[in-house]
Amino acid sequence: MSTTHDTPLAVTAAARAANGEHLKESPYSSLMADLAENKPDVPIAAHSRQPAEMPRSSLLPSPYRSWPWILYNSARGTWFLILIHLGALGVFFTGATWLDWLLFPAIMYARGLITTIGYHRYFAHRSFKTSRVGQFVLACLCCANLQRGPLWWAAIHRHHHRHSDEVEDAHSPLQGGFLWSYAGWMFATLEDPDWGSVRDLRRYPELVWLERFWLLPGLLLAGACWLVGGWSMVWLDFCLTAAIAVHGAAVINSLSHMIGSRRYPTPDQSRNSMLLAIITLGDGWHNNHHHYPHAAQAGFFWWEIDGSFRLIRLLERLGLVWGVRRVPAHKLQPAVRPPLA
Repeated sequence: MSTTHDTPLAVTAAARAANGEHLKESPYSSLMADLAENKPDVPIAAHSRQPAEMPRSSLLPSPYRSWPWILYNSARGTWFLILIHLGALGVFFTGATWLDWLLFPAIMYARGLITTIGYHRYFAHRSFKTSRVGQFVLACLCCANLQRGPLWWAAIHRHHHRHSDEVEDAHSPLQGGFLWSYAGWMFATLEDPDWGSVRDLRRYPELVWLERFWLLPGLLLAGACWLVGGWSMVWLDFCLTAAIAVHGAAVINSLSHMIGSRRYPTPDQSRNSMLLAIITLGDGWHNNHHHYPHAAQAGFFWWEIDGSFRLIRLLERLGLVWGVRRVPAHKLQPAVRPPLA
């Protein structure tokens, strides 16, 4: 296991406490506390600051890693992203049928919802509850989006909230610039995330199994596209839609910390943007989200368009999800800063 002397970027919370540094209370730790309160049977210890050894805070390769190891793991974690982008170009060679184009907007819309509702609001933030079967179906849909398994995605995202816009943040544009936060980090985030931060998910054996074989749902979907519409459907309705969904997540990782307005004085530089919210089905209200990440809604007010939350509300009415977390009234107003002396 890595220790805190690996690299300056790997300074952990335990080391900071030993040095007398202040540990800020992050939305991530509050989220884990809420989970522990609402699910007393779940052995969640990720918010604890006192384990014997803490994981590396930085997810960049340790300086002791060899170049062959770095190149191999960089390729292992991104080859499927490169492949879907290359596959999308195949439509220029095969053309597309009317059926391909008819299914394209529906699949594209579904992929966007799967990212925001599945990966983000359910697995990363547990902002609503569903049945165990529903959870597994949602996990399979996430895997078909080809942004890796839901446990890995949730661990990376919880790490982001814990270190948002700090040096340890995996994809902060303030630390690495736009291109880094948009795509570069995917090739360089090679160390395993803190799997202890997703113990609430790892308690389900089927999710742990799916994490090992997360490519399987995507392969099955690609095969279904080929059986129904041939290679043109694979290129257009599978590869291109998956590539666009990846870029949707990349837009939030980067631009939502660069452009827009700030309603709440969060410790990071998260921002609200109606344009990004429309493109990403609600996740563009990023300053709202970082202010209160526990909620299933990113749009806090009626005029803030949040298509993902509307679908969650519909599923709630149908009884497919429940325990939907909403923003408390006292959290809606920005904190009043004390006047300067």
